Amino acid sequence: MAGKYTVIGLGNFGFHVTRTLFEDGQDVMGLDIDSERVQAIRPYSTQAIVGDATQKDMMKTLGLEEMDAVLVGMGGRTEAATLITLYLKEIGVKKIIVKATNEDHGKILRAVGATDIIHPEKDIAIKVARNLSSPDILDFFPMSGEYMIAEIAPVNSFVGKSLADLELRSKFNINIIGIKELVPENFVLVPGADFVIKHSDILLVTGTKDDIRKIEKIKD
Repeated sequence: MAGKYTVIGLGNFGFHVTRTLFEDGQDVMGLDIDSERVQAIRPYSTQAIVGDATQKDMMKTLGLEEMDAVLVGMGGRTEAATLITLYLKEIGVKKIIVKATNEDHGKILRAVGATDIIHPEKDIAIKVARNLSSPDILDFFPMSGEYMIAEIAPVNSFVGKSLADLELRSKFNINIIGIKELVPENFVLVPGADFVIKHSDILLVTGTKDDIRKIEKIKD
């Protein structure tokens, strides 16, 4: 069943979030005060509305409390983003995701009701730096504390061995939660101990950053 979402602020960030949700089959409404932005998103949204989200009375008419999540991406308009977040909390929106301009702005947004904060430039910068410093980590998703989920390519010494043979949990303190098979294309969720690694596989693992990086030090 499709989820129901609203994206407030249809600049580059909001536009692409809205379009991606829509193309993934979600029910998504876009809202912006700029009629040209609203017109641009119409083909890629369930509904597109011209409106000023800083007007609480207007916001109350949109049924936002019924949404699975509302995302606020207002660019550099910090005061507007903060006010809108406060209104969403008062309206009763369960999940409020807000794009913050900096760490202090993020703290303010949490204080007024945001459930999730996004720092796009910081997150992208960290990802680029990590990919440069750890080229064998194809992609990663930070979790709480030092833990992360990462996609890694198997080193040569892994190929042809089963997960039981590799003993990754005992040797590296990491867990394999999935494997992307590229030939043929397939995804195996929580593979069994008898799964044999191929050169074309991508391993989806969880662990601390330090533990995952230990794999990079293995000599093929």
